Amino acid sequence: MLYSRSSANLNSTPGPVVVFLHGLLGSSEDWDAPLQHLGDLPNITIDLPGHGLSALQSCNNFRDCCNQISDTLLTQVAPHRPIVLVGYSLGARIAMTGIAKQYFPSLNIQQVIIEGGNFGLQTEADKQTRLKNDANWADRFSKEPIEQVLNDWYQQPVFSSLKHEQRQELVAKRSANLGPAVATMLMATSLAKQEYLLDSMKEAGVRTHYICGEQDSKFSLLAKQSGLSFSQVAHAGHNAHREQPKAFAKIISNQIETHLTP
Repeated sequence: MLYSRSSANLNSTPGPVVVFLHGLLGSSEDWDAPLQHLGDLPNITIDLPGHGLSALQSCNNFRDCCNQISDTLLTQVAPHRPIVLVGYSLGARIAMTGIAKQYFPSLNIQQVIIEGGNFGLQTEADKQTRLKNDANWADRFSKEPIEQVLNDWYQQPVFSSLKHEQRQELVAKRSANLGPAVATMLMATSLAKQEYLLDSMKEAGVRTHYICGEQDSKFSLLAKQSGLSFSQVAHAGHNAHREQPKAFAKIISNQIETHLTP
């Protein structure tokens, strides 16, 4: 069972439950700031395998991870109760895979909100390049001091909007992770092993909304080209929920009020 945290009003307040899945190197605590602006929406935050207080848990692939998420939620949420699934980066890819491949059959997922999630690679060459890249990172996470690896990790182009102080803050915060556990999760859920999900997502019949920071050029382009409804968060890069938590929370609230409130 994965570690999770639920809001005090989970069972006393009716309506949909918002379930949050963090990104690689993160934890359920990553959602604390936006949760402060979500009012009384019942919610659950989960530590994914290899992360936070689930650091000693592991998964073999996307399906295994989705099964663990389902098992965790079914101990807290009645099968009929509507769920809004919110995922960031890795969490977004897991959420999309679960919806597209129907890996959450026992959950009543009514809406999925994707933040900075990659739909997948479309050529074998791209997948092989990504697999080699992820394997190199996994090897480093397994063998080197994690602070040293993180200093290089946050120099990647996707984090280009971060200021020096923000990078240093993230390195300090993420250094609590266990390098080998991160490596295992990185390889189990590598983008190279993910199917291209956009078409299947559209066919799944679950309302989907995409969120990206306006300074995140790569994922802004993906969102615009996807044909999905999407929102851009002003003054934010790849990690909009961390950089602009109030604006991020407002988008989630508006989506739920618009589509799931009677």
